[in-house]
Amino acid sequence: MDGTIVNVAIYLTATFAAALVTGVAGFAFGLVAAAVWLHILTPIQTATLIIAFGLVVQGISVWKLRHALRWRRLWPFLLGAAFGVPLGVAILGWARPDYVRVTVGVVLVLYSTYSLARPAMKPVKAGGATADAGVGFLNGILGGLTGLAGILTTIWCGLRGWPKDEQRAIFQPIGVAIFAMSGLWLGSNGAVSTNTIWFFVLGLPALLAGMDIWMKPAFGSWSLSSCWSREWRW
Repeated sequence: MDGTIVNVAIYLTATFAAALVTGVAGFAFGLVAAAVWLHILTPIQTATLIIAFGLVVQGISVWKLRHALRWRRLWPFLLGAAFGVPLGVAILGWARPDYVRVTVGVVLVLYSTYSLARPAMKPVKAGGATADAGVGFLNGILGGLTGLAGILTTIWCGLRGWPKDEQRAIFQPIGVAIFAMSGLWLGSNGAVSTNTIWFFVLGLPALLAGMDIWMKPAFGSWSLSSCWSREWRW
């Protein structure tokens, strides 16, 4: 990133907004951040920062959901992701940055279109744990490549027709697991540069500021997150 005041301001604003949206929606940190960061950061920096910040944001959310986790639902996704993440990180290492940017852009457009359309479909009952593991594998590839660790799982949970509270107790911990796996693979491959660490330190206050707004309900203050929590009965 060109270290101009404008670029730094854009980076910090996007980090704050992504953290804020995640508190309301329960996910989408990478969606919001990548849409902006890819204009000023390299794809590998973007993926690494989404993973690092995602661990902080989603980690706290998953801790709140720890009593609602159902390991019987989670293990197929985790198993598939464990095989998909290394492949995604490998692709990130050799793919041309322009191609990765285009891939992320296509994913953002397709997911946004799907979210707006929300086509009425009968719940998918077939496939069982095998189908869930397949989705986990694809989600692991996408997470390792782009840092967008929860999109496919989120869509799949909706297609399965599971209750909304159960969906959130699946896609959030799966996202955290993929973030952790991706971070380990990136670190072991030497892909985490000094500049990326500097961007993380620089953006951490903005991230915490965005999180503070939706974490205030824990201390008795009102915010959009408190309304969302009541809606989800947590």
